[in-house]
Formats: sequence, C-alpha cells, structure tokens
Amino acid sequence: MTDDKNKECPLLRDTAFVDLMKRRIFNVLLIANPYDAFMLEDDGRVEEKIFDEYVKLGLRYPPRFFQVASQEEAEEELGKTTFDLIICMPGTDNNDVFDIARGIKTDNPTIPIVVLTPFSHGIRKSMENMDFSIFDYVFCWLGNTDLLLSIIKLIEDKMNLENDVAAGVQMILLVEDSIRFYSSILPNLYRFVLQQSLEFATEALNAQLETLRMRGRPKIVLARTYEEAWGLYTRHKENTLGVISDCRFPRNGKTDEMAGYELLSAIRAEDEFVPLIMESTEADKSAWAEKCGAHFIDKNSKKIGVDLRRLVRRHFGFGDFVFLDPNTMEEVARIKNLKDLQNNIFTLPKESLLYHITRNNVSRWLCSRALFPISEFLKHITWRSLQDVDAHRQIIYDAIVSYRRMKNQGVVAVFHRDRFDRFSNFARIGEGSLGGKGRGLAFLDHIIKQHPELNAFDNADVMIPKTVVLCTDIFDEFMDTNELYQIALSDIPDEEILRAFLQARLPERLIGDLEAYLDVVRQPIAIRSSSLLEDAHYQPFAGIYSTYMIPYVESRDVRLKMLRDAIKGVYASVFYRDSKAYMTATSNVIDQEKMAVILQEVAGNRYGDRFYPNISGVARSVNYYPIGDEKAEDGTVNLALGLGKYIVDGGMNLRVCPAHPDKVLQTSEMEIALRETQTRFYALEMKAVEEDFRVDDGFNLLKLPVKEAEQDGSLQFIASTYDPYDMVIRDGIYDGGRKLVTFCGVLQQGVFPLPELLRLILKLGRESMRREVEIEFAVKLNPDRTGVFYLLQIRPMVDNKMMLDEDLTEIPDEKTLIRSHNAIGQGVSNEVYDVVYVKTGDYSAYNNPAIADEIDRINRRFLEEGRNYVLVGPGRWGSSDPWLGVPVKWPNISAARVIVESGLTNYRVDPSQGTHFFQNLTSFGVGYFTVNDFLGDGVYNQAFLNSQPAVEETAHVRHVRFSSPVVIKVDGMKKEGVVMLPGVEQ
Repeated sequence: MTDDKNKECPLLRDTAFVDLMKRRIFNVLLIANPYDAFMLEDDGRVEEKIFDEYVKLGLRYPPRFFQVASQEEAEEELGKTTFDLIICMPGTDNNDVFDIARGIKTDNPTIPIVVLTPFSHGIRKSMENMDFSIFDYVFCWLGNTDLLLSIIKLIEDKMNLENDVAAGVQMILLVEDSIRFYSSILPNLYRFVLQQSLEFATEALNAQLETLRMRGRPKIVLARTYEEAWGLYTRHKENTLGVISDCRFPRNGKTDEMAGYELLSAIRAEDEFVPLIMESTEADKSAWAEKCGAHFIDKNSKKIGVDLRRLVRRHFGFGDFVFLDPNTMEEVARIKNLKDLQNNIFTLPKESLLYHITRNNVSRWLCSRALFPISEFLKHITWRSLQDVDAHRQIIYDAIVSYRRMKNQGVVAVFHRDRFDRFSNFARIGEGSLGGKGRGLAFLDHIIKQHPELNAFDNADVMIPKTVVLCTDIFDEFMDTNELYQIALSDIPDEEILRAFLQARLPERLIGDLEAYLDVVRQPIAIRSSSLLEDAHYQPFAGIYSTYMIPYVESRDVRLKMLRDAIKGVYASVFYRDSKAYMTATSNVIDQEKMAVILQEVAGNRYGDRFYPNISGVARSVNYYPIGDEKAEDGTVNLALGLGKYIVDGGMNLRVCPAHPDKVLQTSEMEIALRETQTRFYALEMKAVEEDFRVDDGFNLLKLPVKEAEQDGSLQFIASTYDPYDMVIRDGIYDGGRKLVTFCGVLQQGVFPLPELLRLILKLGRESMRREVEIEFAVKLNPDRTGVFYLLQIRPMVDNKMMLDEDLTEIPDEKTLIRSHNAIGQGVSNEVYDVVYVKTGDYSAYNNPAIADEIDRINRRFLEEGRNYVLVGPGRWGSSDPWLGVPVKWPNISAARVIVESGLTNYRVDPSQGTHFFQNLTSFGVGYFTVNDFLGDGVYNQAFLNSQPAVEETAHVRHVRFSSPVVIKVDGMKKEGVVMLPGVEQ
C-alpha cells in the first residue's frame, strides 16, 4: 500500500454542492408608483446596484427587476414573464399597491410577496390596522441597497432550506418580530456571512468548485413567533449553527416579554454547546441571557452591527479558528484553513484542544466552512464517548486526510504553492489546455472517483500518480518570449534545436511553482508530452514526442535543473524531424500544435541505483486475435517487468487475456516459455544527469538482463524458475535455474488482483468513453502481497488500419478470392498485389521441409523489395512436426500480410490460428485465416490463381502478382476475413 494511506481513515461521503441552492430568484416584479420606485433606487439604477453587490460577494445569477405602477401593467408583465418574487412598495397617499398585490396573490398563490415600506411615521400609522396575512414578509426601506439583496437571499434560503439542510448545510436562526430591527440587522448579517463564504470558498481546488462551494454557506432563517422558531429548531437542530433571538416577541398569539428567554432555555436544554445570542433594548435582560447560557447584545448600542459580527465570528465558527488557553482565555494558536489544522493538530496545546473538543468547536468551525462530511463525522465523536486527547488528534488528522483525498480525486485543481502537498492529486499550472494525455489522466481520475468498486480490494489501491500539468499557455509564453519559432521551424538538425531550447528561459513565475512541486515529490519524475493532438479521438499522436525521466537526488537545485531541462526537451521534441514528418503525413500544421507537459511521479521502487515498477502493461478492451476460449470483447493485456518503454519499443512481453489469466500461450509449453518470455527490462538510473539532455529521451534508462532483477528481489510473485535437470518450469523463485518472467503469482495464484482490476478498468473505460480503449498502467508490489495499481493513460483505440465498419458476411462469395469464418486480426489493407500459394495437385506432406525452403527464398526477395503478400498452404504453418504443416519459422514468412491455413480432402489438420508465432502476428498486425472450402467452410478459389500467369513457379510453390491490389478485410471481433478478387469494386 502507499506509505501515507491509512485504511482506517473514515469513509466520508462527498457533498454534492451542485445540488444545493437549486431554487433561485431570477425575476422580481416591483410594484410602486414611479416616484417611490425612483426613491427606492436612489438614482434609478437598482439592477446595476444589485449586480455590483453580487459581483463583490462572488455571487452568480443576479435577478432582473421589472417595475409596474398599475393593475394593467402588472397583468401585462405577468402574462409575459414568470416571476419568482414580488415586492410591493406602498406610497404616502394611497394603498393601491396592496390591492394589486392581493389580486396577484389570488391568481398566483405560490409566488412570494413582500412589502417594502419607507420608514416614516405617516406610512407606518396608516398601515397599523391593515391585513398583511397574504404577504410573506414586511420590511422597512432604510435607504440601503443591501436590503434588496437580503430580501432575495432570505427568500432563496427559505425555498432551499429543507433540501440543503439534508445535505449538511447549517442554519442560523434569527428570531425577531420588529420590522425595523430585522430590516436593519439582516443586511448586516448577510453581508458578513456572504463575505465569510467568499473567503472559505477559496480553499476549493479550482474556480468552478469555488463557486459551487459558496452554495454551502449557512442559511439564515427568520422566525417571528415562538412557535415558528421552536418548529424550525426542532426540525433542524442537528444543523443549527447558532441562534440569535430577541427577548420580546409573540408567543401563543400574544406578545411575551420573556419569550426569548424561554426559547433559548429550551434550546440550551436540547444542546449544551450550540451558540446562543440574546438581543434586547432592555439592558437588564443580560442577566437572563447569562442564565440560559447565551451572549447578550444591547439593541440600543450605537455599534450593534459590530457587536453582532464579533459574537457571530467568535462563536458560530467563522473566520480563523482561535485556540484559547482555558485558564486565561488568551489566544495560544490560530488556524486559518483545513491544511493548517492538519499540519498543527499534533502540536496544539493539550488543555486548549481539550477545551474546544468538549464544546464541539472544531466540528462547528468545519461546518461554517461547508466542510460537511468531515464535520458530521467529528460531531459524533464526543468527549463523552472518547476521553483521550491524543486519540482525538489522530482521529481529526485521519478525517482531514481522508476528506482531502476524496476531494482531490477526480478534480483538476489549480496549483497553489502553499496548498500543494503529498495529499494533492492532480493540479494544473496555467490557463490553457491540458493536452491529450492530460485530459486522459484527468478522465481516469474521474473514473476512479465515480467507481469506488475499483478500490474495494483489501490488498490493492487504484490511483493515478501524483500529477501536475503545465498547460499549453506556458508553452506559448516560452516560445514567444524566447523567440524560438524561427529556429524551431527551420530544417536544422534535432540536436541543434534541442540545444537552442535548453539555452532558453522558462517563465520566471513557473520556477517558484516547480520548486514547491519538488519540495513535495520525493521520488523520480516522468516529464511527459501532452500535446493538443496527442491521444485525440480520431488521430492519436501517441509516441511521437519525448518523455524524459529524472531521478530523485537530495539536492533540490540539481533536481530543478534536470526538471527544467526535461521540460524544455519535451517542448523541443515538437519540432524534431520525425515530428514534422508525422505532421505532414497527417495533414496537420506544426505551428498550430500546442504542447502541455505532464509532471508525474514514476510508479515503482528503488533498488540501489535504479528504479522501476514490478509490472508495466498496456491493456486493450478488444482482442482482435482471440485464441482458444478467448472472446474478442474480453480484451487483451501485454505485461512486462520494469518501465513500460520496453513494451512500447516492441520488447518481448507476456500477452494474456484478463478473462483467462490461467491460460497463457507463451507459458503453455516449456520450449515456447524459454524462447518467448522477457529477457531484458528497462530501469531508470538514479544518478543525476550532469550533462545536457539528449534528443534520445531514453538516454538515462538502463536496459538490463532479467537476472539483475533477481538480485534486486523484484521478481517475487512474478517469476518462475526453469529447472534444467528435471526439464520443468516451476512457479516461484528457487535457487539455481533461469528465472522466467511469467507473472504467475498475480495471474494464476491470486497474490494480487491484477486480472480482476484489468477486467474492471477495461469495462469501465469502454463504458465511459463509449468506444474501445487502450490503457497504460504500472503496478508496485510489496513483499506483504499488497500493492498499488497505477493508471497512467487512457486513449481511444483509433488506428486507421484497424477501422472496419463493414459487415463482411454481406460480401458475395463470387467476389472473394479467399474467405474465412475462422479469422484473427483486424483492419483493411489495399497494398498487397501478390499471392504465394502451395500447389495442391500432387501435394504430399513428405515435401513440407522442401516447401519451407522455397518459401523462405521467396520471402527474402519480398523483404528486399519492401512488398507484402498473401501466403496460402495446407496444414499448420510453423508446425514443428513437418507432417502436420510446413515447418517454417517466423523469419521465413515475415513479409506475409495474411497467412492462410487451407485444409485438403485428404489432409485435415485442426486449425492452429498461428499459435507458433502468435507474438509476431499480433505485433505486426498480420491476419491469420483457416479455410476448409471442401467442407463448405469458407472460400479458396485456387482455380482462379492457377489461371493467372506466375511471376515464379517452383516444384511446390507458385507466386502470382496482379496489376491491381487484392483488398484484405479482417473483422477479428466476428472472426470473419476476406481477400477480395483483384479489381473487384469495393
């Protein structure tokens, strides 16, 4: 397992912020006469003012205001627009607006309607005996635009309360019946809470998450009677952040001067730690506040707003967490954010931590910052249930780590030097694109987060390596500021291009970020290309650009120089000769290519002066060469010891179907195992690169014999031992004998769930991308049989040669030269003009060795000419028994594009599907057909071939060449294959 992963960490459930604040106020109808409306707006720009307020507070979706002054205008607007809120403003001389509002409420009972009355004695006097039952709230206009924002937010909070509280959102309960007072205090309270939420939102990993996280701010709910307040509290007491209450308000239908005291006392009886604030115009009520454990605010104070913000900040969990000495109540520590708490939890003074734990202050602080999963978890671990301060420290630390892991997974965070640490997962530097590989990695991280079943195995963690992407805008800035395009686009040698790039300077602001990155990552780093075109869905550029690896050395300055040079080397590779040629071949313009660079921890272990993983691999979701019980949709995997470059470079590796891990062709027979298993592997040399980087990105990799890995001890669980005395291969490591890389422990013995993980990730990858996929991975195994399965890349399987959208069964037999219903391979080829076939007129298996020699000679000529051909003959090609087929080796037939086994009436052999040189078939994309046309199984039109003039004819073999190509089509998924007659229209 990873060293810093604790399986005992709590399993936290993430908060879906996107599901919060679903109901919004978008359109507001303002009913007022023109003069009063203008007075409300001050200068006629209410919409602009609200917009400005929203921007300052980081809010989105500012509402639109529609003003009407008459019944007719109101009806006209209501007919055109759906309104979410109606604000009525009564004038000084009449109350027509109330009549309009009552009419609207009758027809639209669900639209909230509020009264906004100017604060004047005359208006209040005229309204004293009016019926306000149809209105949701009545407010006093005090000349402050903040009130409009508060009204909107109060209505929105009320609409979303039930839904959002269920997700963990907290409630601040304000109990007040004085219109004058709550009209004054609500704007004050909302501005404070919104500013606080704007501050804690910056802890989110990117701008989008910042915006979403603000939806988790506490809801402010206004209650105007004892019964309403008690009902709200009892329904949501688990989510009550704090209560602010007047002392005098209605109870049982009558004004009760002690209602606030009774309410706060009842709440205190339910929860001994929830913060309570009592406010009153009567100073002697402070004694009652103290009696029920509440803080007191004098409503007559000239600085009541300041006093309220101070108490709310200190006791409701807002702002920094200030740890106090319980004896002196002096500050002993200040915590600014979650990472700060994580870093300091083990050094906080014991007495102070105990004081805050017993009062549930840590959980409350986390709640106010919308950290609901972790706060909910800690809330239920009380001092009563666990009276051990050090145990609480560890629990808090583990919960933070678990939460940060959960939040980092599946998210492309913005890189911040002060936040990036060993728990960071995927971050970006810059504003441009992530490039093809970067997008693939981000998508893999998303799949891991969405599918926890990938991490359901006790002894296996599934993750992507710690990754930072330098976005394409860094590349643009590097190229422009160093004026490199003229050199880069010239025809000078690759070495000179690299030299010019190495002498150029990276953006200065990037250097500090790279230093912060190196302070965290303390193992080798892969610097990988991630261009816009790489791994694109329809034209993958995989393997075109450079990937460097740098070792871990103690000196940060040395590592920084290596890292800078490697980044420049990747940038330079865009303009190498091969890259330019590939661009031309794919009809792309090179100066439109943009390069992102991936900085990624290398998966593996250190063995002395070298570093490599136990297993590297490439998995594909479709197998075009299924043999035996395999099915095409089961997929296929290539496995190798060491770095994955060995597979990319075409080195001998192990091919296995993850659905049949116990049936590996290469280890099925001793002779094949000795000949066709891995003999060498790649490792990173753990010495600093002193000289300049080279064009060859593998210049500091070691290509070592497998016996070196035996000395490292890295072959445990993945090797078998050949016993030369008993002439057998035994699974496992034993003294003496050659070690064969068979991966027996993980494939057949269940040491590590590699087959299960491969089946699962291929299935999820195919489903997620809605197409066949190719996935790169690496595995780090530990001696205790645990390990980490690292996903390194995912890309669509798009290869023009492999594309086939045709149903081959619909092609008529008469248009085919050869047809097989038992074919392996995939794709279309229209570059073959030649057929080489064994004559069957007087065929005898006795002549098979001579036939092999004749074909070998013909094949050499094809290799010299750079041409390919279709090879047809009876029996098993490559059989070691010449009586079963022509005993050729792969070099004897290596120019063949399709190999056909044709049965004869008197010479029937079970199909081999080319198992004798299966690795070569799959590596070179060669089709393999089995045809028994004498049984009605397929087509082999030898009569047509016999009628054509021969380029060459020997005693047993004939070579025919056509003026137009014989088009080859193979559908390995359906095991159908055809070789078309030359000149047939496709």
